[in-house]
Amino acid sequence: MLIDDIIIKISAGHGGRGAVAFNKNMMSLGPVGGSGGRGGSVYAEGISDLSALRQFRFKKEFAAENGQDGRSQFRDGNDGKDLVLKVPVGTVIHNLATKNTYDIAKVGERVLLAEGGIGGKGNFLFRSSVNTTPTRFQPGLPGEASELHLELKYIADVGFVGFPNVGKSSLLNELTRAKSKVANYPFTTLEPNLGVYYELILADIPGLIEGSSDGRGLGIKFLRHIERVKTLFHCISAESDSPAEDYHKIRRELGNYKKELLEKPEYVFLTKCDLLSPKEAKEKVAALKKINKHTFALSLYEAKGMDALKKILNAIKAEKIA
Repeated sequence: MLIDDIIIKISAGHGGRGAVAFNKNMMSLGPVGGSGGRGGSVYAEGISDLSALRQFRFKKEFAAENGQDGRSQFRDGNDGKDLVLKVPVGTVIHNLATKNTYDIAKVGERVLLAEGGIGGKGNFLFRSSVNTTPTRFQPGLPGEASELHLELKYIADVGFVGFPNVGKSSLLNELTRAKSKVANYPFTTLEPNLGVYYELILADIPGLIEGSSDGRGLGIKFLRHIERVKTLFHCISAESDSPAEDYHKIRRELGNYKKELLEKPEYVFLTKCDLLSPKEAKEKVAALKKINKHTFALSLYEAKGMDALKKILNAIKAEKIA
């Protein structure tokens, strides 16, 4: 089960308390209380494992280590260990307390989420010429604590969109080593699947339905993953009675969710064309080309359509690495 939206609580470590102590060695006098250690901070770090948010499914609260208290004979307390939360690349972190937002876009990228408290001073640091035996000290400061909303949004080069059961998963499996579930009924894909075509990341977005942008079904959950996809491959089944109407319905849902989605480069593929006669396929492709000139007939069993699709992918790949 993919976890892509979750709320957790984090706490940085508290600073250690400063010590009040005096030198016990013969012929040595004065304060020797050490300062407290700094509390550990909480960081988020990007990793390539897209299932990494699963660790937060049952455990919701995370805390860094507290700093140790100061001790006698000038011994400062040890700093608390930092806590690093590993999150998938593409995770957007919303701090619900400060309203700050952090976007983890690269593997190894690290952001500070909560800073540890500063350790308190021991009485050694309060000595002076007029106060040679200070009993003053400082308690450690508390670490920051926050509630975080973690939201995973895939960063992919190409996203397959369309109604359920139009062949998106089969296409992903054909182009990559992905092993998405394929069956002849709607909603076989219940979570996004990824595959790699050479240097390109391809994302199979589960089927949208009319009303997805209003929260019908799991539409909002799926639409979120399209936000940062660079190019859309819009799949429409040749079995549809009205491919043009299907096209407009999906585009309407994309636009209702976010207008920016309509500005992404888009290619349209009439899938399962092997189920039609050549004449019927040609007529349906012609109707779609009036709407989007980048429309192609496609069948996994016919080399011509697959070659045209791979040519498009190779052009996107060349532009990416240029």
